[in-house]
Amino acid sequence: MASPAPVLDIDVISDVMCPWCYIGKRRLERALVERSNIPVDVRWRPFQLDATIPREGMDRGEYLDRKFGPERAGEVYAAIEEAGAQEGIPFAFDRIEKAPNTVDAHRLIRWAGVSGDQQTAVENLFSGYFVDGRDLTDPAYLADVAEQAGLERDIVARLLAGDADREQVSGEVQLAQRMGVQGVPCFIFGGKYVVMGAQDPSVLVEAIDRAVSDLTSQNGAGDRKTE
Repeated sequence: MASPAPVLDIDVISDVMCPWCYIGKRRLERALVERSNIPVDVRWRPFQLDATIPREGMDRGEYLDRKFGPERAGEVYAAIEEAGAQEGIPFAFDRIEKAPNTVDAHRLIRWAGVSGDQQTAVENLFSGYFVDGRDLTDPAYLADVAEQAGLERDIVARLLAGDADREQVSGEVQLAQRMGVQGVPCFIFGGKYVVMGAQDPSVLVEAIDRAVSDLTSQNGAGDRKTE
């Protein structure tokens, strides 16, 4: 009887205020459709594009002026809108009023990875922010997302009011930086093969194939040792 295929771990380092991370999510999904026979465990890891944003967030217009200058922001986001449209993402940047500090959103994603549906939480945070213009620093909205991801709303609301896992999230962000991650998304396949940026699905498929080849080789060597 054939052994079951080994599960491929895919770690995605991202920030929910990063539009390219949303695009990268869609491209990863397309790659996984091409390799639908491979069992995977996709795990979302935190990153902060700008940890200097106050906990309550800041005016997005002010943030963009500070980051890009008043002239360049429109050009940058027009290119992102075009790339998003190709992935079926109807970016609505004009609806976003606040640039968020994303630590609380990352705490929620962390909790969803333990006892809820992390993929649903990530998708709803991305779509809520980039399509509906929701405030990712609003505890009530985060509690809504938590409930949609199968978590207990009241428990999450209480956790968000305190500092649970805040240090752990910051520690993971620092670890990513020590690993050399300076921008996101960053995809790590099988703990070994790294793809930086929202690359074409074909690039992700190639990384998946390499990681699966390694897993298969390791699994085969383990089977021979136990014969």
